[in-house]
Amino acid sequence: MTTNDQNQGILLAGASGVLGGHITRALTEAGHEVTGLGRSRENGIRADLMDRDALLRAVDGHHFDTVIHAATALRKPPMRDRDMYATDALRTQGTAHLVEAARATGARRFVVESMAFGYGYGDHGDRPLTEDDPFGPRGGTPRLERHIAAMRTKERLAFDAEALEGIALRFGLFYGPGGTDALLPPLRGRRLPVPGDRARVLPWVELTDAARAAVAAVERGRPGQAYNIADHTPMGFRAHVEAVARVFGLPEPMTVPLWLMKPLSYAHTMMSSRLRMSCAKAEHELGWTPLYASSGEGLAALRSASHR
Repeated sequence: MTTNDQNQGILLAGASGVLGGHITRALTEAGHEVTGLGRSRENGIRADLMDRDALLRAVDGHHFDTVIHAATALRKPPMRDRDMYATDALRTQGTAHLVEAARATGARRFVVESMAFGYGYGDHGDRPLTEDDPFGPRGGTPRLERHIAAMRTKERLAFDAEALEGIALRFGLFYGPGGTDALLPPLRGRRLPVPGDRARVLPWVELTDAARAAVAAVERGRPGQAYNIADHTPMGFRAHVEAVARVFGLPEPMTVPLWLMKPLSYAHTMMSSRLRMSCAKAEHELGWTPLYASSGEGLAALRSASHR
């Protein structure tokens, strides 16, 4: 096991995002010094990952031990394929630019946020996928290939970066503080339809658990490796949203046939997929295990915290 748990200076791209905020807190509590990188004013270094020259100017003269790429262009859940295009670009050009910036700062470790759908959209059956399964298979349509190619490229850039220890965290779908909040108003007004099919399940991970995995990767991740990060209870969109409604005392969501969601092309693709992941490698090598074994447990903790 590689151990780098001494206090590190860490540059976090995407620190002002929901996941980035949780990662910042978790790293700080672990004794590391975090500098945010992004376009908003709350970042210690203000720069756009898509502007290579401006990014390199912004980091000039700074030194960091580790750089983390958790930047996203998403401000709400993606519904249509075009909602992913800006994030696709961040995963390709943005990552390439950040690799250059990491080298310029003298960083040794480069950790990237990856995700479960990099294994491909569609039905993967009931066998939990491991990190040895193919990642980034060619997409079945041009639009899906655009998304998968971006995830494939992001990991490859991290692993192939000269003089950097690349590590990828393949997260399940996020929920929890700052993430679940967006579901509450439409649920309250019964404006959030869910597919009636219960057979398709996906991996989930609570946001503070995801942040703990990022700390573990910084401190104990093995260079050149990917790690699946999810809880122990795969769950379909319908079951997850129903759990949100139940825990927060909101009306049960209305159900619709899956085909009726086809105009919401990206959401339809996700909800049509079935995917399970094994996290045994993360548990063994990173010493990470989720505090919340299911989204039901994580949602109950979120509800309890909201009443304090």
